[in-house]
Amino acid sequence: MAELKNMTVVTSGKLRKTAYDLLDANTNLLAWKEGGRTPADIFDGWLAQADALYSIGNIKINGALLDKAPNLKVIAQASVGYDNIDVAECNARGIRVGNTPRVLSPAVADLAYGLIIDSARKIARGWQHVASGKWGERKGLGFGVDLAGKTLGIVGMGDIGSRVVKRALASDMRVIYHNRRRRSDDAALGAAYVSFEELLQTSDFVLVTVPLTNETEGMFGKKQFEAMKQGARFINIARGKIVDTEALYDALSSRHIAYAALDVTDPEPLPGTHKLLTLDNITVTPHIASSTVETRDAMAKLAAENILAGLNGEPMPAEVKA
Repeated sequence: MAELKNMTVVTSGKLRKTAYDLLDANTNLLAWKEGGRTPADIFDGWLAQADALYSIGNIKINGALLDKAPNLKVIAQASVGYDNIDVAECNARGIRVGNTPRVLSPAVADLAYGLIIDSARKIARGWQHVASGKWGERKGLGFGVDLAGKTLGIVGMGDIGSRVVKRALASDMRVIYHNRRRRSDDAALGAAYVSFEELLQTSDFVLVTVPLTNETEGMFGKKQFEAMKQGARFINIARGKIVDTEALYDALSSRHIAYAALDVTDPEPLPGTHKLLTLDNITVTPHIASSTVETRDAMAKLAAENILAGLNGEPMPAEVKA
């Protein structure tokens, strides 16, 4: 590795130790050491010196921010999603961009599967029932449904989706999927390719795992929810803006959709007073799909490796292009 101590790396928030140690040993690291985001006045001062930016959270990286960092060469987003970054603008300025795919897939698949189970068995609702002193009134929860024999439709069959397939098959579910392109290994995987329309019409559970793009924003609205089976369950672990929140609320209120389980929302964070949270047929978790110690350490390390490779002019482990 070339000498990079003259290269300045700045962070938009506190680093995990796996990333801090790697970057501190090899670069001139300006890292915020308190909780939360780096304060704006400090961050702006750092950007003026930055050769690389380690992006934590969902900070907006656009032309206005890039103008503050005239020497910037590399941006590493510490997540798989990078819809907060104007990649085309970065590429036009010769700035390389990296993200952290694959390393978070097992943890995200676990949470997705957990939300599928919760949507079927009302686990979170059961806990709320007990905590509010209603154990003896548990019949008010109603019955759940089995997973065995049900059809799971996965929208977006990437690494996360393929891992969910394995978990679903263990529960004796039938799995279908829709992707931009059919996977060549779907038979071996145990999932059948169908059109988006057929998936909506025949799935008992619909899981969304697609990235947020111009094409997928608002992908699930009134028309799509009405096309789903009466009593279907809807799970989203992708991005909140893929779903029209008002349309989802209406579908849940009418009980056309029996239950929704969401790790992402629009808006996000979801206010505690939001009307979605007044419903008794929804579970919402606060965007925690990758929130395990092991996964966050692996993501941090990969983001740091992206920076070091980018500054060295080497292939980045996970580079994004417009």
